[in-house]
Amino acid sequence: RVVTEAALGRTQGQLNALNESLERRVEERTAERDRLWNSSPDLMAIIDADGRYVRTNPVWYDVLGYRPDELVGLSALALVHPDDVAASTDALVAARAGVAPMLENRLRHRDGSDRWLSWVAAKGDGEVFAIGRHVTAVKASAEALQHAEDQLRQAQKMEAVGQLTGGLAHDFNNLLAGISGSLELMRIRIDQGRIGELDRYIVAAQGASRRAAALTHRLLAFSRQQTLAPVSTDMNRLVAGMHDLIQRTVGPAIHLEVVGSSDLWTVLVDPPQLENALLNLCINARDAMPGGGRITVETANKWIDRASARDHDMPEGQYLALSVSDNGAGMTAAVIAKAFDPFFTTKPIGEGTGLGLSMIYGFSKQSGGQVRIYSEPGVGTTVRLYLPRTVGEAAEAGAAVAVDAVARARQGETVLVVDDEPTVRMLISEVLADLGYTAIEAADSPSGLKALRSDARIDLLITDVGLPGGMNGRQMADAGRVGRPDLKVLFITGYAENALVGNGHLEPGMAVLTKPFPVETLGARIREMILG
Repeated sequence: RVVTEAALGRTQGQLNALNESLERRVEERTAERDRLWNSSPDLMAIIDADGRYVRTNPVWYDVLGYRPDELVGLSALALVHPDDVAASTDALVAARAGVAPMLENRLRHRDGSDRWLSWVAAKGDGEVFAIGRHVTAVKASAEALQHAEDQLRQAQKMEAVGQLTGGLAHDFNNLLAGISGSLELMRIRIDQGRIGELDRYIVAAQGASRRAAALTHRLLAFSRQQTLAPVSTDMNRLVAGMHDLIQRTVGPAIHLEVVGSSDLWTVLVDPPQLENALLNLCINARDAMPGGGRITVETANKWIDRASARDHDMPEGQYLALSVSDNGAGMTAAVIAKAFDPFFTTKPIGEGTGLGLSMIYGFSKQSGGQVRIYSEPGVGTTVRLYLPRTVGEAAEAGAAVAVDAVARARQGETVLVVDDEPTVRMLISEVLADLGYTAIEAADSPSGLKALRSDARIDLLITDVGLPGGMNGRQMADAGRVGRPDLKVLFITGYAENALVGNGHLEPGMAVLTKPFPVETLGARIREMILG
């Protein structure tokens, strides 16, 4: 019995010691928790099942101006910005369901301003424990950074616009000087009776005009506003047809090699524009090899998957790749980054406009494709065009029209000309008169539609796309076709309003001719359309 009582005494002592140890640990843990609760830089809150604050830590006063006792019993949504209430409610519901949500919302400070908080929350015993980090300064810094980036992008855009307009003004002033100077000398020589000297001034003015037209064409291509007539095209056939022209252009010091895929798909593209792009790329390659070298033109089928589409900044799908490679000087990364900028060129002043690659970029993007440059200094450069595949047989190249044989009008054939520019109307009417056509002129869409609704014979409508009077050229033509369903329409435009002419999808009996155009081309197109 004595032993038993002694044992019990020892056990009781051990239990007492254990209880004291547990109490000390609980007190220590509680003190640690309270220290964390009271000293944490983050907002802490316990929210009951009714969505009200049970307890908050002191930092709420530092961040929002409210003492912890002021918040007890207040709805957890009371201080939330109205635009953030729905998301905050969803986060509370998720936390009660055992999902640990993450949330950013705004809470109202005592002074009426808002503070941004980033929250995490967890489910407790019928309660929600939430911890919020004050991120107003972080958000402000992010917004300031975004604003700075936006300003930088705007500055870069303005720099590009300045470069574009400066280069454009320089080139056009040179061209206009050639045109106006030639015209002035022609007038002087006519007054002097020296008619025999007019031809060289005429040739000079025409040459400057053609160069101005080519420059405008490149600008439109860069801005993706040129008029395109995409058709199913055999790219191998197109490249083969360009071989001799390219070889003559690059000269005998350049070895030209063509590698065409044997199972090449057909491509949806405007063939003349693709020919122009290919020739420009080969000229660039030649210029990169002043001492001679090798140019390789290669065609291939390409399947662009999702990952490659992200890398190439283009939709995934099937494409045809046209590559032009050289073993010339190559480009640095800095030059590649600016290669497609308008008027950017590494050539000496007067030896290049800097619009070749920008034109190619605009053409490829407008065609639904992409263009990429792969280069290494001292090794060479590859420029690769990706153009969308199309299903179907390639269209045959149209036969050239013999102007002298077919351009003359037959008895009574009449053409309605609608253009708001008097000079253009006058010139087209003069061409028509020389070719034997009767011309009817109109300066706006209401006048043109009135003529179309009259009883006058009209074999062809020639109209600008952009017209005053409430309708564009396409709308006027469509309205005129209500009473003349077989009306032939030739759109002439100096600016490719593709949406206005059907985004490349013209109705049968419609065609587009881009200003400026040679007289022979206009006459041939008129005859071709009237004959149908």
